[in-house]
Amino acid sequence: MSVKDNEIFAYLKPSLDAHTLGVNAAAELLRSCGYQVITGDVAIANILNDIRYPTNQEKLIAWLRQNKITHIGLSYRLDEAVAVDMVGYVLYALRENQMLASQGGPINGVSFAGLPKACKQINEQFNDFVLTFQGSESSQETLNRYGVPEERIPEEMKEGSKYDEILLNFGAELIREKAYLDMKPISRASYPDKGTNKDTLIKRINATMTDNYAPLLRAHVGPFSSDATREENVREFQDWCKYLSDTGYLDIVSIGSSQLSQSNFGEDWGDKPNGGGVPVNTPEEFEQIASAASPMLVRTYSGTKRIPEMAQIYEEHLNTAWHALSLWWFNKMDGRGPYDVYTNLVEHVKTMKYIAKTNKPFEPNTPHHFGFRGADDTTYVLSAYLAAKLAKKVGIQTFVLQIMLNTPRYTWGVQDLAKARAALKLVRSLEDENFRVILQPRAGLDYFSPDLDQARVQLAAVSALIDDIEPLNEQSPPVLHVVSYSEADHLATPPVINESVQITQTAIQEYRRQRRAGLVPDMSKNEDVLSRTEILLKRVNKIVAAIEAHVTDPYSPEGFYTIFAAGFMPTPYIWAEKGEFEYATKWRTKPYQGGVWAVDENGEILTAEQVVEAAIRHIPEVEYRLKQQRNGMEF
Repeated sequence: MSVKDNEIFAYLKPSLDAHTLGVNAAAELLRSCGYQVITGDVAIANILNDIRYPTNQEKLIAWLRQNKITHIGLSYRLDEAVAVDMVGYVLYALRENQMLASQGGPINGVSFAGLPKACKQINEQFNDFVLTFQGSESSQETLNRYGVPEERIPEEMKEGSKYDEILLNFGAELIREKAYLDMKPISRASYPDKGTNKDTLIKRINATMTDNYAPLLRAHVGPFSSDATREENVREFQDWCKYLSDTGYLDIVSIGSSQLSQSNFGEDWGDKPNGGGVPVNTPEEFEQIASAASPMLVRTYSGTKRIPEMAQIYEEHLNTAWHALSLWWFNKMDGRGPYDVYTNLVEHVKTMKYIAKTNKPFEPNTPHHFGFRGADDTTYVLSAYLAAKLAKKVGIQTFVLQIMLNTPRYTWGVQDLAKARAALKLVRSLEDENFRVILQPRAGLDYFSPDLDQARVQLAAVSALIDDIEPLNEQSPPVLHVVSYSEADHLATPPVINESVQITQTAIQEYRRQRRAGLVPDMSKNEDVLSRTEILLKRVNKIVAAIEAHVTDPYSPEGFYTIFAAGFMPTPYIWAEKGEFEYATKWRTKPYQGGVWAVDENGEILTAEQVVEAAIRHIPEVEYRLKQQRNGMEF
């Protein structure tokens, strides 16, 4: 296909699917080439949830006409049958209303992004009429498949990173030799509380730390079958935990709990959709999971309702390895919870104060959630630093810094290292005898190819990238979140999880061996990384100084709300509550030289001072609106 100069793209997804990263990435690629792109709002997302109804089809057609759309991009990353039905109903509505170009209508093309099985079924059912994307395409491949003329593609987008090529070549060689399959579980030192309800992450790290330390590995595990009862699904997860414990490769298991477990724990779920994930619904089930998983440490998602109460349940019935909260996220704004953003912040700060009393570690799931929604790299680092300062203020003593690399997936490795090092340096500047930082890096959520051989190579490559965050410190990282190589194609089973652990640990040990022998670049001295890191540090420090000078009580729910709503953190791709957060979403961002930057209307990179000046002007209005909201008034 070939797009026209005046093409107007619409990217749409149903609200049942919380994944937005791929949609946002594709939209930004096309914007960078000069095309107009509109993303569907919450109303359109809800229409797609029930697109089988004629009234909703009529509403969709009216919206397409009103916005003069010429190309529709659909996305859905969950059940393939739902995806095929959604595409089918959209195509039916287009044909019935004479909207296709072949009928004399405005729609020149339809595309779909989703999992490989869904793409295959859509290609077969609709005779390749729909252009499909599985998520493994490079920026150049995506634009080429759309038929974007070469002259419209910015030169910097055509460039790549030589460092990334080195990592992928390393990964390809490691996977080709298959030596990782011989790797045995790492023998971890024993200590009195290991595997008991008194065990902790800190005890595990302190007891097992060596000079050439193999990181503790955490994996996300969450089987679910729609054909089984809730209880049967929970029992299957317990069986998986027992298998992983017996085989001994994994150190920490994260429960991939269902949306209902997070939002409606302990309630009668009735006919509410589970949405995938382990449907845990009683404290006793958490106790059974902890028992099945021992001696692995266990953790789980935070609640999205009754959040402090849920944290206490995780503490008392799971002995959770650490608590994780998303602060600005997992609420109405991203469709993951029932609270508005301010109420969510209030509940999260209450929960953090409870966590401080337990002396358990706290992890903020903030940087990558900003990254998912188009935030620039400065905001990525800034959000981690702000969360750390808040955590220290409320009495948290151990801070788990999760760094999601490859987010967005077109980020260059040198920029990933710069983001990780900048965040780590800033957060570590807060360390003292009462505040300790634990680095926990991981691969990106949409990084892996659905081609499983290529995905194995990518996992080995990103493991080497992780070890280059602190290349001269073989005790770093202390914890590593392994993303299983099958994630882009199918749910990771215990054997796949174990193989992913084997790849990760083998890659790290081999990469360290090659570094000692001088066979790979010394990234501790790489001038490009050092320069990028310094730029991010200067930008973040300027913004933090402005926040602390102008925002009332910045490290509080009110302060965090104001920081975001006033526009200190450019986040253009929010799907809901856009009116309330117009100053956060008004900014444009674009990929440039392997990173993401906030830019003006001409595409020029904004300075930190420009972002700060605009945000400071909005503070009085935002603080007034928040005061009205707290007094129960609409704004």
